[in-house]
Amino acid sequence: MLLAEAGERRTEVVRAIRTVTGLSLWNSKLLLDGAPVEVTEPNWLEAAQDAAGVLGAAGARAVVVCDWCDRHVTPGAGHLDPGPCQGPWSSGTCRASCPPATDWVRALLTGRVHQQGDG
Repeated sequence: MLLAEAGERRTEVVRAIRTVTGLSLWNSKLLLDGAPVEVTEPNWLEAAQDAAGVLGAAGARAVVVCDWCDRHVTPGAGHLDPGPCQGPWSSGTCRASCPPATDWVRALLTGRVHQQGDG
């Protein structure tokens, strides 16, 4: 997720960066001063969109960039238009082109699904 610009509420944005990254306030400010800058490593698209939402609520302009094809994803808009993916592999695995995973699939992929009888 790319922090494009700070906006006018810099103090709130520094706190939001701290919330998203776990950095100290000082390092969060240094990160903000370097904008545009990548704030989070490639991750689940939904997690990047959540982080962009936190920064956006603080007044920053954050852009989610697909680590597969480098297209920008509008936070909260879900997947991109079904245009051609320019990634190195099949567009069927591009996170920006695919619809968001359901909660059950996300839980399965993160190992949070209980087997029958697990309680």
